[in-house]
Amino acid sequence: MRYAQGGGLDAAARARREQVRMAAAEFIVAGETDEQVARRFRVTKMSVNRWRHALQTGGPGALVSKGAAGTKPLLTVDQQQELMALIEAGPAAHGYLDQRWTLSRIAELIRVRFGVRFHSSGALHEMLTRIGASWQVPTRRAVERNEQAIAAWREETWPSIKARP
Repeated sequence: MRYAQGGGLDAAARARREQVRMAAAEFIVAGETDEQVARRFRVTKMSVNRWRHALQTGGPGALVSKGAAGTKPLLTVDQQQELMALIEAGPAAHGYLDQRWTLSRIAELIRVRFGVRFHSSGALHEMLTRIGASWQVPTRRAVERNEQAIAAWREETWPSIKARP
């Protein structure tokens, strides 16, 4: 799973890795070599070397987890849920009569509703994918379509047309 689809480390995994770094720090301070610590904790020598350097420059606090990687989301979880509800209401509810959502239209909706600008359509696309927006092209149908008239035509007129030689 990729990071854009919610992959990466969760809080529990980050905490486990932090525990490994803190335990390794005790052996580093005790004077073990990078190779010995790496073998003991089943990590690379390069990782141990980075930890050693962090300990020397910043102390044990430098090994504390800094949280999830990446930038903070532009929309909060509540705003993302509200956005999905707005999208599901359909383009017509927002003045787009051709029944098509485009990235620029969704970006405009976000700007007007939440005051947040997406400068990259890629970032917007990634966020929409992460919150579960589905990319579907709607069936093209006229707004004036009358389903009852169509059903009546299929039942009454079409059989007589089909019966002709």
